[in-house]
Amino acid sequence: MNKIKKLLVINGPNINMLGIREPEIYGNKSYSDLIEMIQKYCMENNIEVSFYHSNHEGDIIDCIQSAFDNYDAIVINPAGYTHTSVSIADAVAAVNIPTVEVHISDPDRREDFRKISYIRKYCVKTICGLGFDGYIEAIKFLNS
Repeated sequence: MNKIKKLLVINGPNINMLGIREPEIYGNKSYSDLIEMIQKYCMENNIEVSFYHSNHEGDIIDCIQSAFDNYDAIVINPAGYTHTSVSIADAVAAVNIPTVEVHISDPDRREDFRKISYIRKYCVKTICGLGFDGYIEAIKFLNS
């Protein structure tokens, strides 16, 4: 990978409910805490970072498509769309931007339906089960 200058972090459905939704799985920190942690890391590493969150599949696809020629890399947590959205996977494949799939929990240790990831094939790496630190690991990987 090349050093990244511009990074897009995309979060899917219910990630905005961090700290409220199932804290035994996702922890007690909020979505704002996540954004703040990533911003701090990116600032320290001279990476311009933008964030996008949506609960709507088409909006996430539009965001991925608009990243074409505008970002060096993407970190995406498609959340529930991981297991259902061929269209988000197709968008990642279409833009051909190095993308890391991140999950706060480890889907392989949860319900069977969560073990399916349509997007994984089109990502350069998948990081699961590291909590918020998974986002930082993704950025480190993309920036190496």
